[in-house]
Amino acid sequence: MDITLALGGGGSKGYAHIGVIRALEKMGINIKAVAGTSAGGLAAAVYAAGYEPDEIIDLVSQIRQDNLYGFFKGPGLLGTKGIRQAASQFLSEKTFSDLCIPCALTAVDLMRMEEVVMREGKVIDAVMATIAIPGIFPPKEWADLLLVDGMVLDPVPVNIARSLAPSLPVIAVSLLPMKERWKDISPWGRSPENPLLRPISKLRVAKAFEVYLRSMDITAYMLSEIKLELDKPEVIIRPAVWHIGSMDRVNVREVAALGEEAVEESLAALRKLRKKQKWRRWFNLKSS
Repeated sequence: MDITLALGGGGSKGYAHIGVIRALEKMGINIKAVAGTSAGGLAAAVYAAGYEPDEIIDLVSQIRQDNLYGFFKGPGLLGTKGIRQAASQFLSEKTFSDLCIPCALTAVDLMRMEEVVMREGKVIDAVMATIAIPGIFPPKEWADLLLVDGMVLDPVPVNIARSLAPSLPVIAVSLLPMKERWKDISPWGRSPENPLLRPISKLRVAKAFEVYLRSMDITAYMLSEIKLELDKPEVIIRPAVWHIGSMDRVNVREVAALGEEAVEESLAALRKLRKKQKWRRWFNLKSS
């Protein structure tokens, strides 16, 4: 079965995307195109560049997560030099035309206040735009645009994925919980798992920022549910990663395994989709 994949944002939760991809491939599901935003955009770009899931997990597991972030003088609390260096191991100087399958990443332009779909130019620059969490990381200049994290308007880019291959069904991977599971979200006020953030965790500005981020999370959760209901992907896969904070230090293999478990829990929906696609192909052959 051929599908298009839409990968949602979620920071450190995003390693679950690799587990989802690995499980889908084991089922014989062919990913023909992929769209992503934020952490999902990074996963989408690396996979579209031709790396196998096992290879991605092995390489990412060797990266020191403490080195991904650094303090930054400018319109962001943290810098992204470490993230760019890590992502460059996979993407180097690749452009979108170099990728193995169609891929699109999303961001939001602060100037025009609208979603931007990136499908041309250097992939690493698009990645740095799609992960630019407002206030945390500095915006990314892109031509005459000033771009921030695509989750601001579209937590799971289903319609963008659909535009890449209109004849194929879309499987959406959401790292955010449905409303019934909000109680399982990482608890309010806990100490961050990232050592870089601990020294400032007691400062007044950090506390204020924590309030802001929590409020943004709530908005993202509700926006995600509304968008998924409107955009209607054929299947929604939800890894149980809601206990993980966006910038937590995590065990990559364990988070990827949660992605694989989510695919197992979605087997009924995936089998139903496979059956539907077989009937559609048979009907099209009979009609021709």
